[in-house]
Amino acid sequence: MSIYTRAGDKGKTILKDGKKVSKSHIRLEAYGTVDELNSSLGISIANLKDNSLKKELLKIQNDLFEVGGQLASTKKNKKLDLFLEKRVRDFENLIDKWTKKLPKLTHFILPGGEKGSFLHLSRTICRRAERRVVSLSKKETVDNNVIVYLNRLSDLLFTMARFANKIDKEKEIVWKIG
Repeated sequence: MSIYTRAGDKGKTILKDGKKVSKSHIRLEAYGTVDELNSSLGISIANLKDNSLKKELLKIQNDLFEVGGQLASTKKNKKLDLFLEKRVRDFENLIDKWTKKLPKLTHFILPGGEKGSFLHLSRTICRRAERRVVSLSKKETVDNNVIVYLNRLSDLLFTMARFANKIDKEKEIVWKIG
């Protein structure tokens, strides 16, 4: 199979359900940003040593293929809907578990740390993906659980960044005005 098809050479693409749309369509922007998030998580995985973080990030990468696939279609997927509800609960449990091992947050912190910075970058890409999906939901039907999933994922990535920095003994830098 060839990597190129020439099908998109005129600025159009075909969604999973057969609908032809412009490559500038908000739906493509949404699932393209999810794809970008997935790639950024690959950078984190390549740089982390902690297996619990790597294992969870690998699961998330698989999730994101499902999320992107859902966004590439205008049809609802009830099975994915239930799966995302479960994953949000999983994320909340992980956030609670790892937060107990971290210093209490009393101030905003700046993104930092060698490995934590990659996770913070993924967090910001995740927030952008969430905004793109919300924009899409204003024009077309989108499963709300995709939005909830991305929202909670960004919280998890923030916690993972802090946890990765704790493992590496990286000091958190408090945000200060001026």
